[in-house]
Amino acid sequence: MVFFDDLETRNDDQRSAQNTALLKDILKSASDLAGYKETLSFDSISNFTSLDDLTSLPVLRKSELSKKQSKKNILGGYSGKPPSDFAHIFQSPGPIYEPGDVSHNWWRIGRFLHALNIGKGDIVHNCFSYHLTPAGMIFESGARAVGAAVVPAGVGQTELQVKAASDIGSNVYTGTPDYLKVILDKADEMGVSLSFTRAAVGGGALFPSLRQEYLDRGIICRQNYATADLGNIAYETEALDGMVVDEGVIVEIVTPGTGNPVPLGEVGEVLVTSLNADYPLIRFATGDLSAFLPGKSSCGRTNIRIKGWMGRADQTTKIKGLFVRPEQVADLVSSHKDIHRARIVATREGEMDVMTVKIETENNDPEAFNSSIISILKLKGIVELVSPGSLPRDGLIIEDLRKYD
Repeated sequence: MVFFDDLETRNDDQRSAQNTALLKDILKSASDLAGYKETLSFDSISNFTSLDDLTSLPVLRKSELSKKQSKKNILGGYSGKPPSDFAHIFQSPGPIYEPGDVSHNWWRIGRFLHALNIGKGDIVHNCFSYHLTPAGMIFESGARAVGAAVVPAGVGQTELQVKAASDIGSNVYTGTPDYLKVILDKADEMGVSLSFTRAAVGGGALFPSLRQEYLDRGIICRQNYATADLGNIAYETEALDGMVVDEGVIVEIVTPGTGNPVPLGEVGEVLVTSLNADYPLIRFATGDLSAFLPGKSSCGRTNIRIKGWMGRADQTTKIKGLFVRPEQVADLVSSHKDIHRARIVATREGEMDVMTVKIETENNDPEAFNSSIISILKLKGIVELVSPGSLPRDGLIIEDLRKYD
């Protein structure tokens, strides 16, 4: 088997040492950027000796990134070079702005496409959007990195998509998982035969039934996990045993609303540190949930794996007219040494909201926590004490059991 590069087969010690050295240089450069001046101190960087020290650095949330963006500082002070030095500036919903470049595999999607055996001689029908948002250029960059030609198809005008794919002979589809079915069904309706044999998809859920339908049509379909801010984060391989983390990022799984790592295998929020000096996002909170898988992939790639996208970590919920946020629950836990973990459950009794605060603790006095709950959550709630380890490890901090239909 030929891998994309030697980085994919490093042992754990090599990867850790090389990424630590690279990240320390990036941290030094980032500390001079306006966005990090208040959060990256000289001491935190000088004391950075291993990837374990990442937990001492603050979490960067998209809301903070967005707040710092302005007409005078469109990238919020987090960019390693001025906007005019990038090939592209994108606008995603929010709005929030992201930079993009055309240097080799800048978004790192080439690694994913290579794992699907896409390369020179292939024609990629790229159905990710090219309008303002970066998805189209992200995947075009990946195709360029592996030497494939690209049809910049975008989304919509399905009959024209079918004609173009047929006339040109596109044999690879890239786009959201469900839009490929739209194209294939339209081709059937038109009586046109298409040549797709592989599909690299993202930006939505790839359900097992849909993957099987594509396979029944002779199309191997795999998915990756990427964002507009970070590019490729993880991707499926031929082993189909989770998603291998990309070599250009460092991934952590933490308790939502905090920067505290969860035990291996437990669901939590995905934090990503990008090893990209052009746009160095440090401990960037994606707002997505996932979990690490133990062991290595059977495909031969040695980096750690995640289960894939498992929902959203931003569980902010309105109870009794007030928002309760995961960060507040984290503050409640940290406010008492005898709280191991907490979970908010929202229910209804008649026409009234009810907030139950489930607390893992050895303490058997619910009243010991009432004042902290009112002070931190700004609401009164029913306190339910449970034994340590008894709350589900499913990534939920706030569980809304109210019915809205």
